[in-house]
Amino acid sequence: MKSRKIPMRKCVSCGQKREKKDLLRIVNNKEQEVSFDETGKKNGRGAYICKSVECIDKAKKSKRLNILLDTEIDSEFYEKLKEYIQSV
Repeated sequence: MKSRKIPMRKCVSCGQKREKKDLLRIVNNKEQEVSFDETGKKNGRGAYICKSVECIDKAKKSKRLNILLDTEIDSEFYEKLKEYIQSV
């Protein structure tokens, strides 16, 4: 029997390739609203980040998500991300 291919994605912060389900997807939709996508299926431009506080801090410092999603992300969003990761 043929084994199923596991989708891999790269973290925008640390650059490690991981399984898609192990990363958190951040989405910028047409209305320029940035949100995190728990399902991985929301419409819009997406970027993946590890589910770790260190990667979120590194992405905030380097403004990597701002560049990739082509929008300004405020520090309140990063705090919400950290709370979400700690609750999961």
